[in-house]
Amino acid sequence: MVVSVASALVSSRLDQVSSILYGAASKHINLLQRVQNALARVVTYQRPYTCPLSSTALLQNLHWLPIEWRVHFKQATLAHKALHIGQPPYLSELLQHYVPIQILRSSSSFQLCIPRYNLEFGSRAFGISAPKIWNLWPASIRNSPSLPTFRRHLKHIIFSQPILTPNDHPLSTRPDSL
Repeated sequence: MVVSVASALVSSRLDQVSSILYGAASKHINLLQRVQNALARVVTYQRPYTCPLSSTALLQNLHWLPIEWRVHFKQATLAHKALHIGQPPYLSELLQHYVPIQILRSSSSFQLCIPRYNLEFGSRAFGISAPKIWNLWPASIRNSPSLPTFRRHLKHIIFSQPILTPNDHPLSTRPDSL
């Protein structure tokens, strides 16, 4: 009961600002991560210095994503809704499918075009950040027929990976390398 109440109260607040947090400085992400870690300790009745489990282990036991992964998860979920349902329309208009010049086997991979941008700040816009995040994931996840299936597979992949930040993800491309 406590877990669901805490999750509903805090997670909803974190999800409200997830689009703003994409590309934010790590000092801001770390502050929110400390809040989430503290909440995990309160919910599980663990004291910070006497608990044998690390904050990462507590988050995994609660099946909560760390803040950076939450931001990526939320952006990918919004992209899935915009592409498959067309809702909200103002977001679906920002996303365009990548169409290769030659017809290749990869043409069915359901990737998105990443528009050009001039400033680093521009890379934080949904029309640019969502395709970057969307293209990180395997085609089997991107082609999920329903939102619950997409979310389940995406969470499974995130939790099955070693604990990395999204920028350390082997498929990720940092904005400065574009």
